[in-house]
Amino acid sequence: MSTETIAIVISTAGRLLGLLTTFFGAFAWMIRRTDARFERLGERIRAVETELVEVKIGIARLEGPPRRLVPAR
Repeated sequence: MSTETIAIVISTAGRLLGLLTTFFGAFAWMIRRTDARFERLGERIRAVETELVEVKIGIARLEGPPRRLVPAR
């Protein structure tokens, strides 16, 4: 092998390694960002769930227990 061929192979390997490292870093950043968004979404869903439970309790209090007919004596 000539010196030029070895230099081309080493240069190509270095570029591929750099490209793979960049790709891996970008993918990891994307995953962290997606996880953060879903975490905030989970918090919002829990807040809505809590508020919905409070609304259900308020409606149940307004409706009250079912009225029973008192038999006439």
